[in-house]
Amino acid sequence: MNPYRIIIVGAGNRGYEVYGRYILKNPSVMKAVAVAEPIDERRERLAREHRILKELCFKSWEEVFEREKFADGVIIATMDRMHVEPAVKALEKGYHVLLEKPIAVDIDGLRKLFHSAKEAKSSVTVAHVLRYTPFFRKIKESLHHIGKIVGINLVENVGYFHFAHSFVRGNWRNSETSAPSILAKSCHDMDILYWLVESNAKTISSFGSLVHFKSENSPKNSPERCIYGCPVEDDCPYDAKKIYLTDYTGWPVSVISLDMSLPSRIKALQDGPYGRCVYKCDNNVADHQIVNILFENGVFASFTMTAFTSRITRIIYIYGTHGEIFGDLEKGLIKIFKFGGEEITMNVKASGGHSGGDEGVMKEFLKVLNGEKKEPLTSIEASVESHIMALAAEESRKNGGKPIELRTLRSQVLN
Repeated sequence: MNPYRIIIVGAGNRGYEVYGRYILKNPSVMKAVAVAEPIDERRERLAREHRILKELCFKSWEEVFEREKFADGVIIATMDRMHVEPAVKALEKGYHVLLEKPIAVDIDGLRKLFHSAKEAKSSVTVAHVLRYTPFFRKIKESLHHIGKIVGINLVENVGYFHFAHSFVRGNWRNSETSAPSILAKSCHDMDILYWLVESNAKTISSFGSLVHFKSENSPKNSPERCIYGCPVEDDCPYDAKKIYLTDYTGWPVSVISLDMSLPSRIKALQDGPYGRCVYKCDNNVADHQIVNILFENGVFASFTMTAFTSRITRIIYIYGTHGEIFGDLEKGLIKIFKFGGEEITMNVKASGGHSGGDEGVMKEFLKVLNGEKKEPLTSIEASVESHIMALAAEESRKNGGKPIELRTLRSQVLN
């Protein structure tokens, strides 16, 4: 069998490092035959490694879909506000699509994409990678141990340096150019809650703000960029030199420059966004937010997204009528406590990006391509609910925690 032909739209971190590398490691099932990327160096790097013909290297996604269909699937890994239009065009051409989240940044985008997918003969696999992790799959399989779910408490420990990298200095720092952090980062978590509870959300309220990464918290006499020396650099955990100028060159260091040599990284801190003082950026997304959710089936859930943690992980507590479940994603640790009975401990730590979820979503996409599955686990219909939840949470946060009924938002998308 010939490998399925894939077009990669967006050759940044996800397109190049995650999806591109999976394809390179699995040449018998997939082959990248085209790339669309506006930044020359990124486009040329991916094309070179995948041996893509020059005539199939495009500067824009629009150029790809001007042609008749010439591949089996499209991976869309562009920036948040460039997901809807290329996905719609890909569906119109009959391509199966793997789409990065968030699938859209507003209700209008969700509506357009939902109805396009509904009318299309091909399908969309959304990169809600947490559903594909062995960790959350095992939790889902274990729910029968604890009776009926009463409540869930989920915490996303974003990690201090991860938040500073992506949501203060990086591409997701400003909701006007990307999306609110509760959508850009935590639609994953809204999706997991929806998947575990198996019910639509009824009412959501949320509180949160940009607590720390703002100008009034900048140290006295601190420069605009860390590279020029700061009076508190020894004690500042967000010092760019500590994060980007060590011997380590994996993520997130690999994002700041295509050339990982020390001189190139220093230049990136001098000229690019990642060298800026975290208190002097143009960021506006919340760095700490809590969300309270009442589901239609009566389950209560609370969610916290916070920048202020040392570890990058997700911690979950599930409370049932006959037991409880505790889990720590990064450690791969799951504990099941049966009331009046045994305690079960499981270790399901997985290697790879997003605790095995990146590989999992690619395997799911392959099942769609080969016809094994008509609809993926993370379909557009499933994804819409998590996005409505995130948008409702942001609306509530911006209105002082006002409860938001989701029925109206949902009808605006689905009808």
